[in-house]
Formats: sequence, structure tokens, C-alpha cells
Amino acid sequence: MYTTIGLFIEAWDNDAAAMQRVMDTLTDDSLKQEVSPHDRTLGRVAWHIVYTIYEMMEKAGLVLAGAVEESPVPDTAEEIASSYRKAAEVLTAALRQQWSDASLQEEVNLYGEPWTKATVLNVLLHHQIHHRGQMTVLMRQAGLRVPGGFGPSREEWSAFGLEAPNV
Repeated sequence: MYTTIGLFIEAWDNDAAAMQRVMDTLTDDSLKQEVSPHDRTLGRVAWHIVYTIYEMMEKAGLVLAGAVEESPVPDTAEEIASSYRKAAEVLTAALRQQWSDASLQEEVNLYGEPWTKATVLNVLLHHQIHHRGQMTVLMRQAGLRVPGGFGPSREEWSAFGLEAPNV
């Protein structure tokens, strides 16, 4: 759990960089990749990540500039990637200005439950990580090269002069 805004921002900035690499790899054609007709497409998952930054943090009382409304998935991968970049940056700026280390222990009602603001930040980060995992599977199915997040992807091992491990 985060005890300071600075600790969260450090973790967020590291993860947001990995998330941005994934977002930047998307193509317009890949946005339609689906697991099944009953599940979110790759584009919908990506847009859900962007939208949730605004939705969750505003429910927790943080005012974010340029908030996006829940809306259909944009038509271009570039719009999703640039919207994510903006949301990630707006989040850290708003946290620095509006919340303090002490405010992390304040409770807010989120989704019908009392959460501390520290819990909100923790859930937001883990939510992003969870959906990035889903995205990487859909990216492989769409024929995209997957960037590494917590280590090299299969395609990136050669940059270290190594072969990818056998699965």
C-alpha cells in the first residue's frame, strides 16, 4: 500500500511507461481483435484503461483536466495511445496538486465500499496491469510484436544476445 504520493507516482511512472509502449504498438486494424464476440476487443480494453483513469480517480475526488467520457472506442490507435499518454500525465499532476501524503488515509466510497485513497491508487495500478496482460494476448493474436513489461518479451531476448526461453 502506498504511504506517500511520491511512492505511488514512482510506481505509476514506471508502469505507465510500460503501458505506453503497449499502447504505441497498437495498429488501427488490431483494435478489432477479439477473443470472442462476447468479450471486449483489443481496442475496447485499451480504451477502458484510458477511461478508468478518469472515472475511478474522479469518483475518489480527484479533479482531472480533460476528462474523457465513456464513449465508443476511437477509430485510431494513435488517438487511444495519445489519450493514454495525456491521462497518465494528468493523473500525476493532479495528485501532486490535490492530494497529500496524509490524505491517502482518507476514506472515499467507491463502488459501494469504503476505500482509502491509498487503496484507490493501488487498485488503479493493478487494474492497468491486469488489462495489459489481456492486451498482450490479443496483440499476439493480431500479429503484433509485444513489448516487454516486467522483462523482455519473446521478441526482445535477442537484444540481450540471448535466445528466448523454451516454453
